[in-house]
Amino acid sequence: MLRLFHKYLSLVISIQLLLWTVSGVFFAFNKIELIRGEQYLVEVKSSELNLDNVQVAFAAKNISFLQRLDEWIIKVEDESVSHYTDLEGKKLKELNAEEAKVVVTRNTNLTPLEAIRIERAGPGAEFRGRNLPIYKVSTLTDDDVNVYVDAFSGEITAIRSDSWRAWDFLWGAHIIDYSERDDFNNFWLKIFSILAVISALSGIALFFKTYRR
Repeated sequence: MLRLFHKYLSLVISIQLLLWTVSGVFFAFNKIELIRGEQYLVEVKSSELNLDNVQVAFAAKNISFLQRLDEWIIKVEDESVSHYTDLEGKKLKELNAEEAKVVVTRNTNLTPLEAIRIERAGPGAEFRGRNLPIYKVSTLTDDDVNVYVDAFSGEITAIRSDSWRAWDFLWGAHIIDYSERDDFNNFWLKIFSILAVISALSGIALFFKTYRR
């Protein structure tokens, strides 16, 4: 009975065990820095920051200074929202598409092709978790690299390539979340994890039962 139980339980979870193994091997043999596209970033020398006339127009939990193209700006963060102003406290206008491409030219070793403004993120979007609106800047590469530029701060918030997309798919397979690929506390992951433990324990019990004979 134990042998039959272990046999069919292992058959049920075998595909997921294979996916866990394959994805784990992929993660182990690929540097996350390269997957994130950090090799495309270049160091940019900042201009001098003059704080003499700085004014903060919002109540803030955290304040930071960023260089957006040729100007310094203020990022003001409260509990849930970020505000961007110039050094005099005036609210910033968004970058346009051409300026987003200039950001990519200056901050990466990539050649920008087209910039598309995005206001909404669908489930599992490759720029998920980033502030919106955002610019998706396609580039001239063999790995289909897209650079995502924050429309207000001008920061590069994500670099996505075919390598990252393969990593993301396997991550979804690893945590059994194929839609959003973020929820590693989902129902199916818990079920298959429990079944894998039961399969391992039944296998150990079967070994000792057979060994005693």
